[in-house]
Amino acid sequence: MLRKLGSLLSMGYLSLAADERVRNLKMLTFEAQNTNSTGPLNETQIQQELLNIATTFRQWPEAPLFHWPEEEGLQYESVTFQSEDGVPLEGWFFPREGSDKILLMNHPRLFNRAGLPSHLEPWATLAAPSGNNIDVNFIPDYKILHDAGYNILTHDFRNYGLSGRANGVLYSGGRYESRDVIGAIRYIRSRRDTQNMTLGLFPRCMGGNAVFHAMSRLPQEFEGVRVIVTPQPISANMSTRVDLANRGIPASYIKDLDDMVFWRKSLHLDQYSPIPAARSVTIPTFIYQVRNDLQTRPEDVQAIFDAIPIPEKKLVWIENTTRRWDGYLYFQRQPQEMLEWLERYMN
Repeated sequence: MLRKLGSLLSMGYLSLAADERVRNLKMLTFEAQNTNSTGPLNETQIQQELLNIATTFRQWPEAPLFHWPEEEGLQYESVTFQSEDGVPLEGWFFPREGSDKILLMNHPRLFNRAGLPSHLEPWATLAAPSGNNIDVNFIPDYKILHDAGYNILTHDFRNYGLSGRANGVLYSGGRYESRDVIGAIRYIRSRRDTQNMTLGLFPRCMGGNAVFHAMSRLPQEFEGVRVIVTPQPISANMSTRVDLANRGIPASYIKDLDDMVFWRKSLHLDQYSPIPAARSVTIPTFIYQVRNDLQTRPEDVQAIFDAIPIPEKKLVWIENTTRRWDGYLYFQRQPQEMLEWLERYMN
C-alpha cells in the first residue's frame, strides 16, 4: 500500500481535487455515455462531443503502477532500455531459473505493465458506461507464466507508466509504439543471460497492433520469434464509430471526426487499423476477444485475424460478457488454452 501511495503521489494524482479529476474524465475515448437519454444532440453539442473524442488521441488520465510483483511473491529486476528511436523505457524482468524460454509482454492503451485501477477515479467514471469500472491487475498473468517455466520481460510503452514521453504524447494505434517493441526485442537479445533464449510474444490490444506494425516495418527483427498470443487487437477507426453511436451521433459525422483527429495527429482514422500490418505476420498467432465487446464490433477482430496470411493461427471468442476488460482478465481466469499454444511453439 505504501508503494502504491508513493506511486500516486509521484504522478500527482493525490494533489488533484476530486472534482478536478472528474472534470478530466471526458478526455478518454471510451467515455460511452448514451446521450440519447436526453434526446437528440444539436449541432453545437455534436461538435463538442467530436472534439472530446479527438482530444483523447493526445490526452488521457495517466495511471500509476498500482500493483507490484511482490503481491504474488515474484522476484524481479527493474530494468530500463531504449526503444528503436531512443525513448527510455522502464520495465520488469522476471528470471526463471533453469529456463531457456522468454516472453515479451506489454499492455493495452490507457494501461501500463501493472494493469489499470479502473475501479478508482478518475478511471471508474470513464469506464462505468461500458461496465469496465473494475480493477485490472496484470501481476497474476506474470505469476502464471513464470510458474509455467518462462522468463518474462514486460515494460511500459512510451507515454505510459514510467517510460519516457515522445511524439507529442499522442496515441498512434501501435505505429510509434512499434518502435518500443523493436527496442524490447533488441534488449532481450543484448542481455548475456537472455540473448540465446527462445523468444515468444504476449502483447495486449495496442501492444498487438504495435507488434504487427513492427513486423511489417522490420521483419528481420522477428527472425527466431516462435509465437504470438495477443488479446483484443483493435482498429481505432472501428472503435470511434462505435463511440459515435454510443453518444447518439449519426455515423455521417465520421468525416468531421476524422478531420479533427488528423489536424491534431497527422493521422487519419483508417491509418489506425492494424489490418494492413497483420498481413505481414508470419508467426503462429493466437487471438482472443470478447465477442460482444461494447467498445468495438466482432467483425473488426475477425478482419484482423483473417488478414494474417498463415494457417498457424487461432481465434477464440469470449462469451457471456460485454466488458472489454474481461478480455484482459481472461488469461488469468482460464489460462490453459493459451498455455498449450505457447508450449506447442516454444518447445
